[in-house]
Amino acid sequence: MKIILRDIQPEDKTFLFTVYASTRTDEMALVDWTMEAKNAFLRMQFESQDQYYKETYQGAQYQIIESDDKPAGRLYVHRRKSEIRIMDISLLPEFRKQGIGTTLLESVLEEGKNRNLPVTIHVERFNPALHLYERLGFCQIEDKGVYLLMECTPMIMEKNESAR
Repeated sequence: MKIILRDIQPEDKTFLFTVYASTRTDEMALVDWTMEAKNAFLRMQFESQDQYYKETYQGAQYQIIESDDKPAGRLYVHRRKSEIRIMDISLLPEFRKQGIGTTLLESVLEEGKNRNLPVTIHVERFNPALHLYERLGFCQIEDKGVYLLMECTPMIMEKNESAR
């Protein structure tokens, strides 16, 4: 499997919305709304998130994840002086559980180790990927209610690398 990252282009907006909506499928299944109402709600949430990211994470890198030349998801990373923040990593359902996320996360962790910077990520408390982050060495450093702020330090990265 060939995984590449490419910068987001304006024509990717529909795909990015599809990725975002796919991460909310379980949540939307719980509400008794029409498909039109769900779609309108998701569109509003997607646009709000996009605006928040652009305002909060100026200079971040927004990329499309491609697997074997097919768009598979998104990876947003903000490189700061004191940390590397993974703002978002999401894959369409048909690309999950194939090692794509692990490969990309390990690459960001390697960058953190090389730059001697911690890598951080906000994770929803009930996100199934929480176990993946813990397996890769991320530890909770702050409880923000719905979200947990997790961090993997260069020391943990070194220890994980030695254990392999």
